[in-house]
Amino acid sequence: MWFFILAELTVFAIFFIGFAIAEQLHSDMFIVSKAKLHPIAGLINTIALITSSLFIALSVRAIHLNQVKRSINLLVISQVIACVYLVVKIWEYQFLFNIGIDIETNTFFTLYFLITFFHFMHVLLGMVILLIIGINAKKGAYQEDISGFESGASYWHMVDMLWIILFPLIYVI
Repeated sequence: MWFFILAELTVFAIFFIGFAIAEQLHSDMFIVSKAKLHPIAGLINTIALITSSLFIALSVRAIHLNQVKRSINLLVISQVIACVYLVVKIWEYQFLFNIGIDIETNTFFTLYFLITFFHFMHVLLGMVILLIIGINAKKGAYQEDISGFESGASYWHMVDMLWIILFPLIYVI
């Protein structure tokens, strides 16, 4: 899992560097384009993902204490909160499409859609991983060794950390 996380972080680092270079080359376009985004939507997504990560951390703590039912309940809460991110991001994409903005609008929006959709897909994969570790926990898989549970949680924290970088890079700075 750590190799996979490192590979994913490398891909996102390349995206971030490309975004920063493009922003330096087209600063006026980026300023105008960023103004069309909804920073409140980005903030809601940031709060949702950080809160979701908190519940994952609490779930890991519960599994360490052999409180399997509590751990599963915390995973479910985390998943519900993660759905807030999905709904808000889909709303944001729909809003942009409705005003005629898409991946071909300009360099900023090409990178915006590419990077945020790539992240969106990682959120979905993270939710699947959390579902799998929840099912495995319910089956008693983590009574002896919780490394698989911790690996799934680590992936989720990576996804959240990436958003914490994406939010200011795309919406704020």
